[in-house]
Amino acid sequence: MKQLAIIGPTASGKSDLAVKIAKKINAYILSIDSLSIYREIDIVSAKPSKDELQSLKHFGIDVLNPDDYFSVDIFIDLYKEVISTCQRDKKNLVIVGGTSFYLKSLIQGLSSLATVTPEISRHVQIKLQDKNSYNFLINLDEKYMKNISAKDSYRIEKALLIYEASGLTPTEWFRQNPPKPIIENLDIFNIEVERTLLRQRIAQRTSKMIEAGVIDEVCALEQKYTRVPHAMNSIGIVEILEFLDGLCTKEEMIENISTHTGQLAKRQQTFNRTQFENITSASLDELESIILTKSF
Repeated sequence: MKQLAIIGPTASGKSDLAVKIAKKINAYILSIDSLSIYREIDIVSAKPSKDELQSLKHFGIDVLNPDDYFSVDIFIDLYKEVISTCQRDKKNLVIVGGTSFYLKSLIQGLSSLATVTPEISRHVQIKLQDKNSYNFLINLDEKYMKNISAKDSYRIEKALLIYEASGLTPTEWFRQNPPKPIIENLDIFNIEVERTLLRQRIAQRTSKMIEAGVIDEVCALEQKYTRVPHAMNSIGIVEILEFLDGLCTKEEMIENISTHTGQLAKRQQTFNRTQFENITSASLDELESIILTKSF
């Protein structure tokens, strides 16, 4: 079997391109999107429609509940299961999504993590509500925390999970558990989008989310899962919760979603440009023929 990856900023057209390619090369699709993996977070994540999901086998979508624990380690286990399925079914694989950190983790490998039980996960979530958690980690492991911002909730949570689950500092844990690559020789294709066009696409997608009922979706999510789960801190959800709290008007909420999504897209573009070697970048219109020519 063969596999390739399609990455790019949010709203760049990755999903549609992946479906086109997958249908032409007899492939399944693995989503690397940090929100699409959750059930019930459908509109906010711009998840493929039910018809699209039924027309072509997708993995990495609707796997967990929003309050379930998720980590890159879980994603890597999912990837290994997907590879086994592709080999069994004699299918190729297209990896696609905006959370390129997952892709980098497959290429570089990750140190294994200590087993995180639901009880440990709940305990860490409670600790994360305490503003002193960051200072606690600095005092515990200054070497590991020196390059981690107080606003980097993901890595702060990861450090707490390592310590609570293993009893070791993150530095000592990673020293004892060095990373091992999961995948090698992967063709990676990056969608380049001009900034003005990308802003327009983001604004259009935000408007479609509102029309599709995203406010009702977030209300239902909050009622069922509260605001505690990590997924509830995502762009689109946070701004709508601020609107529901009366902190902004509906127009300001829409503008905030577009602005913050644009900032995310810029970070994604920087990450994709600097974190991968041997990457092929081109416009959306050009990439389909480039992929089919280079990889197949």
